[in-house]
Order: sequence, then C-alpha cells, then structure tokens
Amino acid sequence: MLVNVHKLSILFLLAFLIGAKVQAQEWTLKQSLDTALLRNKALKMAANQLAAADLKNQESRSQLLPKVIATGDYKYFTQLPYQMLPQAAFGGPEGVYRAVQFGVPHTIMGNVNLRMPIYDPQVIAGIKISESYQELTEWQRVKTEEQVYLEVSNLYFNAQILKNQFAFLQANQVNGEKLERNVRLLFEQKLASRTDLDKVILQNQQLHSQLFQLQSQYLTVLQQLKLVIGLPLDWEMDVQTQVQIEESETPNPGLTADFRIQEVREKMLSQELKSIKNSRIPSVHLIANYGTTGFGYNGAPESFLDFYPQSFIGAQVSFPIFNGMVTSKKIRQKELELANATIQKSLVADQTQVQYQAALRQQATAKKQIQTTDSQIQLAESIYAKSILLQQEGLATLTDILLADQSLRAAQQSYLDAMVAYLKATLELKKSSATLLN
Repeated sequence: MLVNVHKLSILFLLAFLIGAKVQAQEWTLKQSLDTALLRNKALKMAANQLAAADLKNQESRSQLLPKVIATGDYKYFTQLPYQMLPQAAFGGPEGVYRAVQFGVPHTIMGNVNLRMPIYDPQVIAGIKISESYQELTEWQRVKTEEQVYLEVSNLYFNAQILKNQFAFLQANQVNGEKLERNVRLLFEQKLASRTDLDKVILQNQQLHSQLFQLQSQYLTVLQQLKLVIGLPLDWEMDVQTQVQIEESETPNPGLTADFRIQEVREKMLSQELKSIKNSRIPSVHLIANYGTTGFGYNGAPESFLDFYPQSFIGAQVSFPIFNGMVTSKKIRQKELELANATIQKSLVADQTQVQYQAALRQQATAKKQIQTTDSQIQLAESIYAKSILLQQEGLATLTDILLADQSLRAAQQSYLDAMVAYLKATLELKKSSATLLN
C-alpha cells in the first residue's frame, strides 16, 4: 500500500511539472539579465542616487551665482530712543551731556541686497568635491549593477543545476522501477528474497522523496530569481535546462569597480584636505544694496510719511586670523584619513589580484573535472546496464546492482558539483578582471 501511495504521488508531481512547463515560459540567462537591469529595485535606487549627485553638483556650482535678498522692516516706537548730546555743541560747557529724545514713531525700511563671490576658495573646492562625489556615485551604480548581474546569474545557474539534477533522478527512477519489477518477479518465482525486494523498494522511496525536495528547492530558487529580476512573484517562468559553457579567451586583469571606488574616495579626501587648507586664504565678495527708509509722524501740527533712498556698492574681504587651532586639527585628521584611503586602495588591488589568480585555477580545475565526470557517468551507466543483464542471467547479485546504481548517482552528483564550480569560477574571473558587464 505504501509503494502505491508513493507511485501516485510521483505521478502527481510529474503531472504538475508538465503543466508548469506548458504554462511557464523558459527564460534565457540573457533575458533574465536584461530584464533585471530594467526592473531591479536596487538599480532603480542607484539611478536615483546618481541623479541626486548630479543635482548636488549643480547646487555647488550655483554658489558662484549672485545671491539677491529682499528685506522689509517696520517699527513703531512707543517710546522714542534717547541720545546723549554734548552741551558744548550748542555753546554750553565742555564735558556736560544731556539726554534727548528725537526721531519719529513710525519707521519703514525696505532693502535689496546683492552678494556675489569674486574669489572664494571654499566654493571652488566644493565644486571639485561634488564632481568627485558624482564620479563616486557612478562607480557605486556600476558596482550595484555587477552585484545584480552576479546574483541573477548565480540564481539562474542554481535553478539550471536543480533541473539537471531532477532529470538525473527521473532517469534513475525509471531504472529503479524496472529493477523493482524484475526483483518482484524473481521474488514471486522464489528466486529472490523478501529482503532483496525491500531494499529496492526502500531505494525507490528515497528517490521519490528526493524528487519532492528538489521540486521545492527549485520553486524557492525561482521565487528568489523573480524577486531579484523585479518580476511579480506570481509570474510564470522557467529556466533553460541546458547549461551553456562559454568558451572564451581568459580575460586580462583590469581595474574593478571596487578599485575605482577606492581611487575616487582617495581623490575626494585629497580635495577635502586642500579645501581645509584653503580656508586660510582670504575670500572676496562683491556686495551691493539698494533700499529706502520711511519716517512717519501722525501727530499735530502736521502728519507726514516721507521716504528717503539709500544705496551702495562695494567689496568685502574675509580673512581668518585665528580660530583656536581648529583648522590645524582638521588638517591632521584629514591627512590620516587620506593615508588610510591609500592603504585601502592598495589592499583592494592586492585582493583583486588574489581573487583573479584563484578564479583562474578554479576554472581550470572545474573544467577538467567536468570532462572527467562526464566520462565517469557514461562508464557508470554502462556498468549499471551490464549489471542488470547479468542479474537477469543469474550472474550478478542485487548488491552488485545497487552498488552500480550508487556509483552512477555519485558520478552524476560529481558532474553537477563540477559544473557549479566552473560557473562560479567563471563569474568570479569576470568580476576580478572588470569584464563582468562587457
């Protein structure tokens, strides 16, 4: 009864897979990557950050434009202000002063002020820093694109490996069912023991469980792939079964996005250091003002509200003399940050070289392993087929057949492991040689 339940379950699974293949469209790796570049959410955020960096650069450049500010002021004096007037100015004694209130209760002022930098080293440094930040953001976008490329490729390859593993297990299932029928017939003819039959049944049941686990893993990987691509999770999709092995020339080492990012960060720190040093240099601004002042009185014997214009144009020089050693401390801090950035850039370069050499070795080893395991699969299949024939003729035991079956499965798994290692090494080689997006 247990065997029949498993047979019904596997038939249901196969029917589900067939239906899924009919509904789901097979996506190539290129289609998946192209769609991810358009719909991936991380890439959309990186594009927004790049646009924000461009606006930041425009903001820095706007500091060179004139700034115009309009101000207005109205005051009503409930008590007029006092001024101390010397009595000598009116013919009185020297050194004697008298408090006098004068002015009008209503005062209205309106001014338009203009300020424009003629030479400001801080503004010029800020523009250069914003340009470097824009370059840094662009390289961070490239790095994000590489990460999406790697993530999509790895998930796609994992799905392909699971499909191939499923195909191997399906073929093993067919062999297992044939073997079970043969052993059951021998058992009915008293030529095989019940233990032999139970061994075959147990092996087939384990095979059925593995098929269900693989199906669950495959669906999980597909969901993760759709999430990274940016597709709706209920979107029907499938991957191609055949794994494409690229035969291309070994790329030469290049400057990776990680190295470029460290390079730009070092340049930004150098510019920030220069900006702090330039803060000791005087800055010159053009200033201008045009305004009017109104004086009003609403008492006897005559009320009035008169306006009088005022304007000026000039230049303003700002020169820092002493700020409590703050600038020197900032310079020392920035020098240490710059030194660390230089060390970090050198470290990234060394790490990239190590990763490149390791990927070369892993790719060569995996490629040779693929060829070896492919031959082993063919040999294991031949041994299994011959063992079945010998068993039918009474020249081989069930143990020989089970060992042959285990050897075949081991060869299949070794082939899949070698395929995974080759694909991952190829991606790592492209990443460390800065050719991943080419």
